[in-house]
Amino acid sequence: MINMYKPYQNGNFKNKRGVFMTNKFTVSLQKIIDEFKLDELYLPKAAEEIMISENEVNRPGLQLMNFYEYFNPERIQVLGKMEFAYLSSIGEDERTDIIDKLFSHKIPVLIITRELECFPEIVVLAEKHSIPVLRSKDSTSNFVAALIAFLNLNLAPRITRHGVLIEIYGEGVLILGESGVGKSETAIELVKRGHRLVADDAVEIRKVSNISLIGTSPDNIRHFLELRGIGIINARRLFGVGAVKVTEKIDMIVELEIWNPEKLYDRMGVDSEYISILGVNVPSLTIPVKPGRNLAVILEVAAMNNRQKKMGYNAAQELLGRLGLEMDQKETIKDL
Repeated sequence: MINMYKPYQNGNFKNKRGVFMTNKFTVSLQKIIDEFKLDELYLPKAAEEIMISENEVNRPGLQLMNFYEYFNPERIQVLGKMEFAYLSSIGEDERTDIIDKLFSHKIPVLIITRELECFPEIVVLAEKHSIPVLRSKDSTSNFVAALIAFLNLNLAPRITRHGVLIEIYGEGVLILGESGVGKSETAIELVKRGHRLVADDAVEIRKVSNISLIGTSPDNIRHFLELRGIGIINARRLFGVGAVKVTEKIDMIVELEIWNPEKLYDRMGVDSEYISILGVNVPSLTIPVKPGRNLAVILEVAAMNNRQKKMGYNAAQELLGRLGLEMDQKETIKDL
């Protein structure tokens, strides 16, 4: 098997289960400029070289009043109509002192919203302190909300896990298992049945909120699959753009393992199993693999059944109710 992990190990560390993780993430200012189509009023150097590492945004209203306790200078600073109204109400000398003190904290960037006319002293002081100054056409509230969402995605904690991520009936299914168990073969069958591939072999998982995980593929292997006996194929070129997807929320995890006749597998589905990834519990199933079992169909049924459970229906509980039986539901959580 090709070692597709190798390109992502720089700057990362490996945990006990062989999962690659990174402590600090950054996004370039150029990416923010391109995403929100910002005007560049002043840049001390190329925007690609300016990195943002904080996913929070600050409107420095209190700082304009000279209150800097608990101020985090690593956050992007945004000036809106309210801040500009205050700055317009004071004299030029006082305004210069206020902006100079704000810039002296070496903030990463100052963004002006609503396409407001920039005070000349802001650009002069930005050149003095080497602070980028940008401008947006959007309203302040809309821009801040969109910027925070963008930063949460690009600066989210993440791990890279060996597996396959595929969208089945709108459910993001992460397929795990030992090498050679049939993950890629199952994925290609699912793609042929109309589902969409997100990542094969290496899945980059990002925690975008306390309850949500987003999976994607590293850029340099996106849309590629490895099939033993055939080699590397490009799913997008072979099956079309409708067969692939860039990102997908991870709704469930399926672990494939070689059938063990001595192991007792779940045949009712009453108990709930979860795998914890970056502190988020994701429903999981263990599917035994042996000749004659159509894994693609089984995964389709698993995805639809998982969606039904989220909508409040559990077939196992209904059957037990019809039989007049009661069974305690157990929850099992294990780490990735």
